[in-house]
Amino acid sequence: MILTVPGFDHVRLPGADGVELAAAVGGSGSPVVLLHGFPQTHLMWRHVAERLADEHTVICPDLRGYGASDKPVATDPEVYSKRTMAADVVALAAALGHERFALVGHDRGALVAFRAGLDHPETLTHLGILDVVPTLDMWNVLHGVPAAVGYHLFLMAQPPGLPETMIANSADAFFGSFLDVWARDPAAMPEPVRAAYLRACAAAVPSIVADYRASAGIDVTHDQADQDAGSQLAMPVTVVQQDWGVRLGYDAAAVWRAWAPDLDHRLTGAGHFMAEEAPDEITGAIRDLLLR
Repeated sequence: MILTVPGFDHVRLPGADGVELAAAVGGSGSPVVLLHGFPQTHLMWRHVAERLADEHTVICPDLRGYGASDKPVATDPEVYSKRTMAADVVALAAALGHERFALVGHDRGALVAFRAGLDHPETLTHLGILDVVPTLDMWNVLHGVPAAVGYHLFLMAQPPGLPETMIANSADAFFGSFLDVWARDPAAMPEPVRAAYLRACAAAVPSIVADYRASAGIDVTHDQADQDAGSQLAMPVTVVQQDWGVRLGYDAAAVWRAWAPDLDHRLTGAGHFMAEEAPDEITGAIRDLLLR
């Protein structure tokens, strides 16, 4: 049984390169696509999606390699590049009849959303980002002992074989540790939801690792090329994140401002899973974004 957003339809639609994505779709009005993070599925958007559905058509896919979406084998780095995953999202929205839409992403989904904003500026009307900095900047700010918070980034960047084996042999402990450590309000993730995340991740270890491995390789190459070319996000952008700048010693707003001239940068007191811990706050930020 797939847990999904209450009252939404659960569908399968084409992404890029023959991959099919599972998605929850509901509401009516101008389209908003919500992309989940790690170690989660589209279910993380359940509270925000229900609130937005009063005014918008809300589309919550599982990213390729996650949840109920297809999990192609990573035969080359492009398979899980954020460029390919962004193309999935554009194709999915088009299959639903939406040539232009607002896009909001959390964590891994935010990196996909960032790439979509650079690659498909004519398609995205607005861009929302929750609790990341772009991949290139992420590696640049991880230094010394404070970088230990991102140990999983380094683990899953290793060549194929060892990371997959280590994680698969302790999947619940590995994925569950992030759900525990990154949440400030554990009650926001009730046991059936937590169990659904753990089941989904345990069934997707190779593709999750491939997604992260791409962010230590081809995604950096793509970001660097855009930075070198002076590329910027053309649409209004809202970023909501914890105060990682203070923790890791950098100016998070300045990092984002270099990419997004039309920026609303906000700090939250919620934990990493802010769409579940503070759904009213995140819904409000998205509504404010859509009015710009």
